[in-house]
Amino acid sequence: MPTIFTEIVAGKTPCHRVWEDEEFLAFLDVRPVTAGHTLVIPKREIAYLFDLEPGAYGRLMEAARRVAVGLKRATGCARVCVMVIGWEVPHVHVHLVPTMAAGEVGMPAPKGDPVDLAAMAARIAAALR
Repeated sequence: MPTIFTEIVAGKTPCHRVWEDEEFLAFLDVRPVTAGHTLVIPKREIAYLFDLEPGAYGRLMEAARRVAVGLKRATGCARVCVMVIGWEVPHVHVHLVPTMAAGEVGMPAPKGDPVDLAAMAARIAAALR
C-alpha cells in the first residue's frame, strides 16, 4: 500500500534529500530527535524490515552506514545512533540520529528484573531452535 514515503520517492511530496542511489533514499526527518536526524529507506515498498530479502537487508544497512559517516562528519556529533522502530510508517526506514550522549535517544532504560530476563531469554532461545 502506498505511504508518504512512496510519495516522497516519486517526487510527489517534497523532502530534504541528502543522498540516494537506484535502490535507496536518505532524507531528513520532519520530526527530528536532534538536528540532522535522517531516514534511510528502500525505494521499493516493503512494510517490515525483516521481510526484506537478505541481500536487500545488507544493502540497506550499507546505505545507512554510508549516510551515517557523512552525517557524523557534517554534524560533528560523537555518534550516530541507529533505530528501526517499525510502526510509524508501514515502509521500511532506518533512523540515523546524531548524538553527543545516550540520553538524547532515551537511553539507558531501567534495569530489567533478572527472573524476567532469564524467562524471556529461554523463550527466545527455544523459538530459535
